[in-house]
Amino acid sequence: MVILTSCSFFLFYLHALPLVSNSVTGSLLQEEGQELNKWEGYVNWRNKPAMRDQHGGMLAASFVLVVEILENLAFLANASNLVLYLSKFMHYSPSSSANIVTNFMGTAFLLAVLGGFLSDAFFTTYRLYLTSAAIEFMGLLILTVQAHTPSLKPPICASASTEIQCEKVNRQKAAMLFTGLYLVALGVGGIKGSLPPHGAEQFDDTTPQGRKQRSSFFNYYVFSLSCGALIAVTFVVWIEDNKGWQWGFGVATAAILASIPVFLLGSPTYRTKIPAGSPITTMFKVLIAAVCNNCKSKSPSNAVMGMKTSPSSYTTETGEEGNATKVKVPSQTLTEDLEFLNKAVTEKTVSPMLQCTVKQVEEVKVVLKIIPVFMCTIMLNCCLAQLSTFSIQQAATMNTKIGSLKVPPASLPVFPVIFVMLIAPTYNHVVIPFARKVTKTEMGITHLQRIGTGLILSIIAMAVAAVVEMKRKKVAIESGLLNSAEPLPITFLWIALQYLFLGSADLFTLAGMMDFFFTEAPKSMRSLATSLSWVSLSMGYYFSSVLISTVNHITSIFRHTPWLSGSNLNHYHLERFYWLMCILSSLNFFHYLFWANRYKYRTESTAD
Repeated sequence: MVILTSCSFFLFYLHALPLVSNSVTGSLLQEEGQELNKWEGYVNWRNKPAMRDQHGGMLAASFVLVVEILENLAFLANASNLVLYLSKFMHYSPSSSANIVTNFMGTAFLLAVLGGFLSDAFFTTYRLYLTSAAIEFMGLLILTVQAHTPSLKPPICASASTEIQCEKVNRQKAAMLFTGLYLVALGVGGIKGSLPPHGAEQFDDTTPQGRKQRSSFFNYYVFSLSCGALIAVTFVVWIEDNKGWQWGFGVATAAILASIPVFLLGSPTYRTKIPAGSPITTMFKVLIAAVCNNCKSKSPSNAVMGMKTSPSSYTTETGEEGNATKVKVPSQTLTEDLEFLNKAVTEKTVSPMLQCTVKQVEEVKVVLKIIPVFMCTIMLNCCLAQLSTFSIQQAATMNTKIGSLKVPPASLPVFPVIFVMLIAPTYNHVVIPFARKVTKTEMGITHLQRIGTGLILSIIAMAVAAVVEMKRKKVAIESGLLNSAEPLPITFLWIALQYLFLGSADLFTLAGMMDFFFTEAPKSMRSLATSLSWVSLSMGYYFSSVLISTVNHITSIFRHTPWLSGSNLNHYHLERFYWLMCILSSLNFFHYLFWANRYKYRTESTAD
């Protein structure tokens, strides 16, 4: 009986063994498949590993594009017409109002660096957007309450022709105003520094399809910016002028509030990069280590850790340009570019805190190499600043009627906005596919070529602006209206020409910069690098103010009257200023070519 039972158990074991083996094998394969399905370095909105078949892609990025329409609507709804609110209702002088608006806009864009830094170092882009949107909402709510409540504003001012001076805003009311404005600026900075990289992170940069989709995303991101701006400079400006500023601020407040649930709707589809610590700390550590180790000694004991330098041995996580499609593991070798930094990797450092890896050194090199490209884009944004200043003033002296419709000069920014909205889809669906066929490369047009195209268009725009101003002044002289405030017998649509070229330049350069900085920067610094696009815009506005002041100072030395001074635009030498901008833009373009021709894409290093 025992023998029979033992035989039966042995036969059962032999029969069940393949089933158990198959079950274990299937379980192992399933676990391996789940591991392969995970996005390494990414989590979902619940802070769990992101899955390739569930998270990321164009659907997730689409939520970001809709959110950007609402966010830019909330920001530009007031920024585009804020100078009028400050001068008419808060009783600041025109010059003070202009400075307040310039400082507000500049601060908002500069704070994008803070948003990018926090996204890379401490917070995810997902959480930072929600926090920043809440801050912007609080700021707009404060401005809305102040605009709605008469006791929180100075008394309504009488006619400017009376001898009674308008009562200036007191400290308490001014404090409320600036609290609201700079809460908005802080929120906008956080959003600009987190939302574009959040959208770009949804694509798989290890595949050609993912990189193409990411490039399209940046094109449509600029398109979304324009959609929000179009509503802001038309519908909201009309509400502010005809229904009251409390309604204008109210629309902006509602827009940023609506963006939060829209963003949250996409939560199940997002993949979010895990913060990797402060990239700025890494940069300073490498720079300080390189300086200290170079100064310490030239002896063999401080030689690099047995690693030979190679001009093309350092590879990146992904191929980004041209035909490169394979992913290579970063090699432990140093490149010959910026060889001074190679000393940061030594056997004996001045301090253990300054111990650097090859990867850290090479990442810092990449950041330093994109800075000259960033600097070359500031001049273009200086040209763009003219669209919101002199171009509007020029149009105000001209015939602004289209048939029976009279277009207010404050709505003139609608022209570049419409141009961008028309050009962006055309570029993405016509120009890029054609360029890919001609060049037989993955990108068709490289990032640096896009930026260079934008710089060329800005040169043409300034030349066109100078010619149009010469024509406008000629009409003023011939019609005897040089000293008159009456509209000149010339249509303001001539000004639309420079808007066309500068709007096109903005599309090429802004989208190109974002894609370039995001693609080339190390993964640990992508949000910070992308925010440089907004910093360039901010510095362009500041440089415009400095340039105008410098021109007036220099020309006042050689002439009794500066080029750009006085209350009558017809007496300005604006055409000379535009020619100067054209010359400076041309010099800047040659400066750009110097760096662009020497720049080596990270993928090219991989290919070599």
